[in-house]
Amino acid sequence: MKTQYSKTKIMARLSSPFRGLGGLLVILLFSLGSFAQTRVAETPPMGWNSYNCFGSAVHEDEVRANADYMAKNLKQHGWQYIVIDFLWDYDNPPGSNIGNPYQRNLQDGSFVPWLTMDQYGRLEPQPNKFPSAWGGKGFKPVSDYVHSLGLKFGIHIMRGIPRQAVWAKSPVLGAKGITADMIADTSSKCTWLNHMYGLNMSKPGAQEYLNSLLNLYASWGVDFIKVDDLSRPYSTAEVEGYRKAIDQCGRPIVFSLSPGETPVAQAAHVTKNGNMWRMADDFWDNWKEVLHMFEYAKNWEGVGGPGHWPDCDMLQIGKLSKRGPVGKERYSRFTDDELYTHMTFWCLYRAPLMIGGNMPENRDIETKLFTNDEVLAANQQGLNPKQLYKKDGSMVWYSQAKGKKAYYVGLFNIGDQDQNVSVNFADLGLKGKIKVRNLWNKADVGSFSSNYQQKINKHGAILLLLTAQ
Repeated sequence: MKTQYSKTKIMARLSSPFRGLGGLLVILLFSLGSFAQTRVAETPPMGWNSYNCFGSAVHEDEVRANADYMAKNLKQHGWQYIVIDFLWDYDNPPGSNIGNPYQRNLQDGSFVPWLTMDQYGRLEPQPNKFPSAWGGKGFKPVSDYVHSLGLKFGIHIMRGIPRQAVWAKSPVLGAKGITADMIADTSSKCTWLNHMYGLNMSKPGAQEYLNSLLNLYASWGVDFIKVDDLSRPYSTAEVEGYRKAIDQCGRPIVFSLSPGETPVAQAAHVTKNGNMWRMADDFWDNWKEVLHMFEYAKNWEGVGGPGHWPDCDMLQIGKLSKRGPVGKERYSRFTDDELYTHMTFWCLYRAPLMIGGNMPENRDIETKLFTNDEVLAANQQGLNPKQLYKKDGSMVWYSQAKGKKAYYVGLFNIGDQDQNVSVNFADLGLKGKIKVRNLWNKADVGSFSSNYQQKINKHGAILLLLTAQ
């Protein structure tokens, strides 16, 4: 969404005569508010998400512990978002790691399990998992704590409106005489979680319902929402509805679309309305899925930019599946070489970086992967990432380093044997002596005149900075 007023136009307005001070203040506040609204995700968001380590069953103390870890160890390297993933409205039984509890109807049509919900059909955090939510406080206490650490707070939500709100005919806040059953599209259903119906955005009250959601989230201090099930199929009207709701809520909020394979044909639409969007289904710690992600990334090449980023999904690094959702509790199944490939590509491609592991259990290798400022600079500052070539088990991607005749270059051995991977400088438009720096090692390698090659372990990668001298 483009703001109506640029800074220049605002200043021009301020220097022009107004009929009254009140009008000046209205224009100033509206203009600055609109300008601030667009200043989200200027670079790929960096943070933590609870899903890969806790599934649906994360508890408040665990969220706070991860926020504490980030504030102490990662904030200074650019990490800032703490995101609570799905089913925070569901009361997981003690010891349960069920990720998608099926709702059933009782004799009167009501639902079990009954999700925590207010009178207006808006889901709220379950107080047994989030004790500070007691008394209708919602996520405000958790958000306040995260903000007190200098971090930002996010939540996951499911697309649409709860089926139980439709059964209860919950009134829609801000739409007099409209109830939930009047705006639901009961034919629009999530294929893997049956808690929600889609919204019929042509119905009076549908936009008001989304507005009421985002106004609630804004009152909680939410900085990031991950909206699930928007890509099965891609729901143009609902995507636009969430965009409008965010823009009217008065708070800058990152809009993340998930999950499913967002169609490349919708690139223009999703770029206009979303700040990040999943290119593929859930990504896990399996080498074949890394190879598939390279293909998705190539399909979306050239689309990412300030305010809108193709999303490769969370970083499968660290302690995973402590309480589900996939496999037994473990550290990532990736080998060390595969971990470096994983992190290198996500950074070079400028994908959003969302840590999936439980951060307080990080080891030395996780610390090295998450705190290398020279590598993270490729994610936050690189320009126009592209694939140079992919052949014979080798692959090279590159992006321009900001403000200089230099390139970030990733050399990837995606084959099953150790081998040399090379880059010809002429293919990047570089001539003369080229300085080569290994960013993972934080060391200059030397100067070279035509190409650089290095033997790389199978499934491994190196990240270089090439600079013309």
